[in-house]
Amino acid sequence: MKTNQRIAVIGGGSWATAIVKLLCNTQEKVYWWMRSQESVEHVLQFKHNPKYLQSVEFDLSKLSITNDLAQLVKDSDVLIIATPSAFLTETFDGMETALFEGKIVFSAVKGIIPEFNAIPARFIHKTLGTPYERIGIICGPCHAEEVALERLSYLTIACSDVQIASDMALALACRYIKTTTSDDLFGTEISAVLKNVYALAAGICHGIGYGDNFQAVLISNAIQEIERFIDVVSPVHRDTKTSAYLGDLLVTAYSNFSRNRTFGFMIGKGYSVKSAQLEMNMIAEGYYATNSLMEINKKFEVDMPILTAVYRVLYGGISPVIEMKQLAEKLS
Repeated sequence: MKTNQRIAVIGGGSWATAIVKLLCNTQEKVYWWMRSQESVEHVLQFKHNPKYLQSVEFDLSKLSITNDLAQLVKDSDVLIIATPSAFLTETFDGMETALFEGKIVFSAVKGIIPEFNAIPARFIHKTLGTPYERIGIICGPCHAEEVALERLSYLTIACSDVQIASDMALALACRYIKTTTSDDLFGTEISAVLKNVYALAAGICHGIGYGDNFQAVLISNAIQEIERFIDVVSPVHRDTKTSAYLGDLLVTAYSNFSRNRTFGFMIGKGYSVKSAQLEMNMIAEGYYATNSLMEINKKFEVDMPILTAVYRVLYGGISPVIEMKQLAEKLS
């Protein structure tokens, strides 16, 4: 970003921690909001997040940390929101839209806002009042855990204003992070939401006992399902075989770091939704997204058999074994 712009990260989880780590490579000062004052004090004393990516050690001379969100927003030029989608409404509840006037807002949120069945860009536009041309998204294919390990990773930065996307791409790029830009804000964001649902499906099938051969068919059908949906919702030219779409789907569906795949695996093994949530103690964004996407698709009526199968397992109480066997007959 421009050298005189203050960049602030909102969130205390893995992605927020990873993004703060990256920004510390390029920015003189990084501003960080964490919900818990206890977590703020822990970082200031021990130089790492007490709960997430604890191996990341911060240079405190580059950090300004607070749990005063209103003041942080007021003092910043660029905001990166990296909180779980299920907590987004609560995080910004009661905040005046005037605080966000003139701000650039990026979403690193990996899900859908369940209260509104809205993707983060729409929530930011409607709730915070930010024009779409000043909203961006930071997406994969990338896991925060591998950023912490400094393994070579790739990020896609999307915004309808290409200069804003390019500035953020430059701010996040480093020795182990390669960045690309896109002007497809809605397509990349919807795809980033959908891939979590398909990672759930992959996990469920793995838990049941389906092998690699079936998984390959499942995920090749999933990218077709993504393409059908985003082409109807946002009909612009795009290539869904690129990293922002197919790459992000693949890493989420196959990686052991994937929370959604892990959650799905537990469902396939016979856990109830509640027991899986309690044992993971982390948010699997695909769970909330499944219900919201089914509601959204009532308007568009896109053929989405994998989404429907996951919904029937998670919300309809259908046996994963029975539902995935029926889904297997529909795939090709």
